[in-house]
Amino acid sequence: MRFSRFVKARALVPAPALAVSLLLALPAAAQQAADTVAPETATPAAATTPEDALAAALPGLSPQALAALRSRASGQPVAAQRWMVSTAHPLAAEAGARVLREGGSAADAMIAVQAVLGLVEPQSSGLGGGAFLVWHDAATGAITTLDARETAPLAATPRHFLDDEGEPLAFWDAVVSGLSVGTPGTPMLLEEAHRRWGRMTWAGLFDDAITLAEGGFPVTPRLAGAIAGDAERLATFAATADYFLPGGIPLPVGALRTNPDYAETLRALARGGAQAFYRGEIAADIVAATRTETRPGLLALEDLARYRVIERPAVCAPYRAWEVCGMGPPSSGGVAVAQILGMLAPYDLPAMDPFDAQTRRLIGDATRLAFGDRGRYLADSDFVPVPVTGLTDPAYLAGRAALLTGDMALPEVTPGQPPWDHALRLGDDPGAGRPATTHVSIADTQGNVLSMTSTIESGFGARIMVRGFLLNNELTDFSFRTHDQGWPIANRVAPGKRPRSSMAPTIVRRDGAPVLAIGSPGGATIIPFTAQAIIAHLDWGMDVQAAVAMPHLVNPFGTWALEEGTEAEAMAETLAAQGRAVRVVALNSGLQAITLSGDGLQGGADPRREGIALGE
Repeated sequence: MRFSRFVKARALVPAPALAVSLLLALPAAAQQAADTVAPETATPAAATTPEDALAAALPGLSPQALAALRSRASGQPVAAQRWMVSTAHPLAAEAGARVLREGGSAADAMIAVQAVLGLVEPQSSGLGGGAFLVWHDAATGAITTLDARETAPLAATPRHFLDDEGEPLAFWDAVVSGLSVGTPGTPMLLEEAHRRWGRMTWAGLFDDAITLAEGGFPVTPRLAGAIAGDAERLATFAATADYFLPGGIPLPVGALRTNPDYAETLRALARGGAQAFYRGEIAADIVAATRTETRPGLLALEDLARYRVIERPAVCAPYRAWEVCGMGPPSSGGVAVAQILGMLAPYDLPAMDPFDAQTRRLIGDATRLAFGDRGRYLADSDFVPVPVTGLTDPAYLAGRAALLTGDMALPEVTPGQPPWDHALRLGDDPGAGRPATTHVSIADTQGNVLSMTSTIESGFGARIMVRGFLLNNELTDFSFRTHDQGWPIANRVAPGKRPRSSMAPTIVRRDGAPVLAIGSPGGATIIPFTAQAIIAHLDWGMDVQAAVAMPHLVNPFGTWALEEGTEAEAMAETLAAQGRAVRVVALNSGLQAITLSGDGLQGGADPRREGIALGE
C-alpha cells in the first residue's frame, strides 16, 4: 500500500512518558503520595509501550478493552457491526459500551461516558465545563447541533481582563482565578440530550461513575504526568491541592483515588436533574468558590439559574462527494474546517503524496487563510453578526483557493471579504487557545451518530475544585483586548456572551448517511488536527486508526509546527525553503473517530492519549 511507510508511524505520547520519568526520578515522593491514597494499588511505571503502561495502571480492564489497546498499539482499527464508542479513557469507553450493549442510545452512552471522564480525566472536561454536540438522527436524517458553551457573568464588562491601566492581564494570572470561570453548560447538555434522544432511565446512566468515585479509580500515566507538570498551579487553592497533591505530593501512577464529593454531586443530578446543579446548594457552592482572594470572579446565582443550552444551525458544506457537518458560532471549528476543505477541493489531493512539500503547502496555507477569517469574523452570533453563509460560500472559497497557486507559501495572510447581508468592520484577534479538552464519538444500534467535544479549557481549568469537580477557565477564550486599531473585536467579553471556541465535532455524510464521526482536543490546533484526519480518510484512503495516528504538520498562524518523534520532522528543511518558519514540537491531539459503511463500523483512538474504541 502506498501509505504503509507512515500508517505504522507512532507519535510520541508526552504525558505518559513524563509521568514515567517523574516517578523514576522521584521514587520516594511518589511512594509517599501512593501511601497517602492507597498503597496497595501503586503500580510500577516501567512498561514497554504506552499501552502496556496504561494496562498496568488499570488492572481491572475488561478483555475487550485490553484487546482494543492491543489494536491501537498495532495500528489497527477496532471493527464492529452494531455499535461503537470511541473516547479518551478506557474506563469511560467501558461505561459507554455497557449502555450501548443494553440497548441505550448514543445520547445515553454519552452521558455515562462524560460522567466517568469528569472523574478519571478531570484535567480535560467535566461538570464544571461546557461542550458542543453534533447529532445525526437515524429516523429523520436530520443533523442537530447543541451549544452548551459557558457564558460570561451578567456582571462582566469588556474590560474583564484588563488591569487598572487598561492593559491585558498576563494569561496565567487570569486563568488561575475566579475571574476566568464562566457558567458551566455540560450538566444541562446531558439533560437536554437525554430529553431529545435518550432511551434509558436517566438516573442509571450515572451508576458507573458513582461506583468509580466511591470505590476509587486508578491514576493513569497521563493524569499523573499532568498533575506533576501543573503542581505549582494546582497548589493555589486548598481543595484542589488536597485532591491532586495529597500531603503536598502529586498523585502517582496506579494510586487509587476516591472522590466521594463527586459521587454525591452525581447522585444529586440523578435525583433532581440539571436543576439540582443550577439552583440550590451546588450552585451556591460554585459561586462561593469563584470568590477567590486574588482576582475574584463575577459569577452569580442568577447566571446559573438563567443558563440554557441552545440549538444552533449546523454548518454543513460539500467536500467532493461528501457533506461535512459541524458546529457553528460561537465555535469557529465548523466554519474553519469547512473553509479548509472547501479551498482544497479544487486540488487533486487523492493523487498527492501526504508528505510531499507541495501537498503540505496547500493544506498549510488553506489553514492560514481560514484562520485569518476566524480571527476577524468568528464569535458568538447572538452578540455580533457572523457571515457564516458567506464564509462557506463556494464562490468565496474558490476565490480564496486561487491564492494557493504557485510553489511558495503565502508571504502573508489577511482576512477575506465574504458576502454579507450588511456592512460591518471588525478588528482582528487570532486567539490561539490551549491544548486541553476531550472528544467522544458514538454510533448506536439504531443508527444514530454523535460527535461531541467537551472541555474545561486549559488543563485543570481555573484550578478551582468544588463538590468534586473542577471549574472551567473558559472566559480566557475571549479576547483580552476590546479593540484592534480602533475597530471592535468580535470576540470581546460581554455579559451573557459565549467565548469563541475552536472545538470541531464533525459528522461526515454521503448521500445523507453518516460515514465518519470525528473530533479532537488541542486548542486552536483542533481545527487542523480534525481537517487532516478527514483528508487522510476521505482522500488518502486511510482506515480510521491510521488517520488519527498520522503525524501532524500544522500551520494556523504562519509558522509550521511539526510533530516531534515522527516522520513529520523530516520535512523541516523543505517546508522552510518555501518561506515559512518551522519548529518541531509535541502536538498532543486526542482524535476519537468512527467510520460507518455497509461493511460495519470501525473505531480509531489517538495513540497520543489514553483512549480506545469499543464495539460489538
